[in-house]
Amino acid sequence: MSQSIPVCWSTVHVTVTPAPVTVEKLSDRDLILRCQAGLRPDKAAFAELLRRYQPHVERILYHLAPDWQDRADLAQEVWIRVYRNIKRLNEPAKFRGWLSRIATNIFYDELRKRKRVKHPLSLDTPRVAEDGEMDWEIAGDNPSPEEELTTREFYEQLQEAIADLPEVFRTTIVLREIEGMPYEEIAEITNVSLGTVKSRIARARARLQSQLQNYLNGQ
Repeated sequence: MSQSIPVCWSTVHVTVTPAPVTVEKLSDRDLILRCQAGLRPDKAAFAELLRRYQPHVERILYHLAPDWQDRADLAQEVWIRVYRNIKRLNEPAKFRGWLSRIATNIFYDELRKRKRVKHPLSLDTPRVAEDGEMDWEIAGDNPSPEEELTTREFYEQLQEAIADLPEVFRTTIVLREIEGMPYEEIAEITNVSLGTVKSRIARARARLQSQLQNYLNGQ
């Protein structure tokens, strides 16, 4: 006679702890959210943002002030300001444009302190486009002392005119005319439409041309 043997199956719960995701694999958005989560920005997440975007900051400052020997100090000031204010960034997707504005504003803040700066713009590369883009190239391989003085004064007037622009126009014209970004990329990083970018650039150019024409007429 066969007998049935009761078998009791026990359920074994296995908890698998997922391996922590390194900051290098996080998206920009996740890095920013980590930086905004605590009382102070997460050190590892902030360091990764700095690593990813330091070349962008350096490129902006180089185009604005190629002859300044303390651009590294300005870049450091940019990141100090980012560290202190990153919690105020409501939309992580706008980080690059926000960072560009900080870098541009810090440069012009420093420019105002210095008052008169020799050769603040890099004008050795022509920027010619079918849309009437401003040409930053200065003709002549061996300018005379008088031409050098005139050019230097023109640089100073140009920077002062840019500094006087409203912030949204100043950032847009710097990204377009000095850094050479395409309209589409500017629209993406500033989070505005392509039409708005073109309108801002057109208005900024008109204002700069008006102010510089007044300077030239006063010569």
